[in-house]
Amino acid sequence: MCALKPIHSALDGRMEEYDRVYDYLQQHQFTLGGNWEYDHGSFDHALDEANKVWLRLPFEVTRGRLESADAPNPGTRIMMGTPFVLKHLYNEGLDDDATMRTYGALFDQFQAPVDEDAKVEDHWVTRGEQLLRKVEQGLL
Repeated sequence: MCALKPIHSALDGRMEEYDRVYDYLQQHQFTLGGNWEYDHGSFDHALDEANKVWLRLPFEVTRGRLESADAPNPGTRIMMGTPFVLKHLYNEGLDDDATMRTYGALFDQFQAPVDEDAKVEDHWVTRGEQLLRKVEQGLL
């Protein structure tokens, strides 16, 4: 489970060359989020040391496609979405009632979320806004 808080940004709706944005955001310790596909993705930056709170900059591919997370994607253009602060909420440790999945022979060993209605605290939103304003300066 996760909670999120959108942040108003001048980047929302902005069209850019993917490689330019990727190179710039890497300098600010953003990574291409692991949930990327050929037609969309996000740039993520952890706001805490436990990697539970993130500033996420989503995007959609408008020309070309993402072929690789760690190689150039020449000619690929993206449209930036609304940034948001994302907080992952889950219990620590293993689930005593872990169950075998039907496919893949994997174990579902993690516990259910602690609080499915939890909110992102204001101090994380403030920290995310500060980082966002910093990176906006180099992209606008």
